[in-house]
Amino acid sequence: MKNENNPAGNFYDKYGTANPIAKALMNGFLKSFDDLVKKANAKSIYEIGCGEGHLAIRMAENGGIVKGSDISSEIIQEAKKNNQLMKLNIDFQVQSVYNLTKKDVANPDLIVCCEVLEHLDNPNMALEIIKSLNSKYLIVSVPREPIWRILNVARGKYWKDLGNTPGHLQHWSKKSFLHILKPHFAICEIRSPFPWTMVLCENLERS
Repeated sequence: MKNENNPAGNFYDKYGTANPIAKALMNGFLKSFDDLVKKANAKSIYEIGCGEGHLAIRMAENGGIVKGSDISSEIIQEAKKNNQLMKLNIDFQVQSVYNLTKKDVANPDLIVCCEVLEHLDNPNMALEIIKSLNSKYLIVSVPREPIWRILNVARGKYWKDLGNTPGHLQHWSKKSFLHILKPHFAICEIRSPFPWTMVLCENLERS
């Protein structure tokens, strides 16, 4: 689902960081995420771009029936190991968002696609495919630009790329991200956990 030349999984381990500032930012991200999952009131959930399984595990621990996929077989192996450590029953598979079908996702109530679209060469195609998967709701998040790159430069990272995280092909402000979502989904709620944009969407054409 990500560009094949891009890093898979989390380029920076934001979930496991010991940095107090990064931890505070992640706590804000996770609070917004938990709130939107609760608002979706979903029993069955499919995560696209699940990485090492952190969000999938979080949702499963809160009672969700969760499946997930990522383009990297190595990352999926890590997700499966984490699933076993937590003694959960999450079904992880290797799959690109561009090839996902209704059969793969099994008609979930909610699709989660966090920190994925910025890696894609064709996010509009991905959103149309996600819409075709027939879930009622979608939670999607991306880095908020240019704040994301400014923060990277401020911490001395990726200067030669003007603060762009390796693998980020797309760059959206909150306004421009909503602009790309609106042709595909109805916007239910917008959150801005610094420095991300996170949106709960509804598929009004769900059959």
